[in-house]
Amino acid sequence: MRVGIFDSGIGGLSVLHQALQELPEAEFIYYADEEHVPYGEKTGKQIKGYIDEIIKFLLKKRVDAIVIACNTATSVATKEYRSRFPVPIIGMEPAVKQAVELYGHLPGRILVAATPVTIAGDKLHHLVEQVDREDKVDLVALPGLVRFAEKGDFDTDEITEYLKQELKAYPLERYKAFVLGCTHFNYFKAYYKKIFPENVKYVDGNAGTIRQLLRKLGYQKEEMPRAGGGERIKYYFSGAPVTAGDRRRINVYMEQLGRLDSI
Repeated sequence: MRVGIFDSGIGGLSVLHQALQELPEAEFIYYADEEHVPYGEKTGKQIKGYIDEIIKFLLKKRVDAIVIACNTATSVATKEYRSRFPVPIIGMEPAVKQAVELYGHLPGRILVAATPVTIAGDKLHHLVEQVDREDKVDLVALPGLVRFAEKGDFDTDEITEYLKQELKAYPLERYKAFVLGCTHFNYFKAYYKKIFPENVKYVDGNAGTIRQLLRKLGYQKEEMPRAGGGERIKYYFSGAPVTAGDRRRINVYMEQLGRLDSI
């Protein structure tokens, strides 16, 4: 079983990190579109063009399924669009429904963070309208976190200052859950804990996306076909195989995700 996972950059490594735990026998191709990151500040037409190119690339690699590990790209690539291709294509969306189902009964509000394109798109607003029966969900765009992540800035006071500035209009003491609606946002859980109340729950769509992948493929976790010999993960940056330097950079990100597993 070979699965293609792509993102505008390195945010989708958090989905790969989840997939490696859930699908221990699968092979993966990870595609980071580093030439065009961040998607969250591009037009829908531009993003759809990037997606077309990436999907064609992954199909040539004979993947059995593709995961769009990018909420922004998924907001542009509708189900009808994805159905044009010959393999299952699983998109991501901010885990608003999950947050409402898990924590909607508790006192307080739910804050959903995403990129500007996702926040402005009809898809997220329709989702909120469907599940937010009691008007408890607020939305905020945090594009700066994508830039911090792409630079590998995980240890700087600038992140805390950025979050305080962007969230100053939101009374954080009123929130019970914070939805990470961009895969890049997963790298900064330690910083959220500095500014949100201690009892806030953090919700992302990574595990749900991998469960949907299994459902689409018709497998239970323990039924996954074994990977063949050779390298289990192959990485590409905008279609080019990664260099040794790129690989070291990827290892730094994966180590950061591992450290944050318990948060």
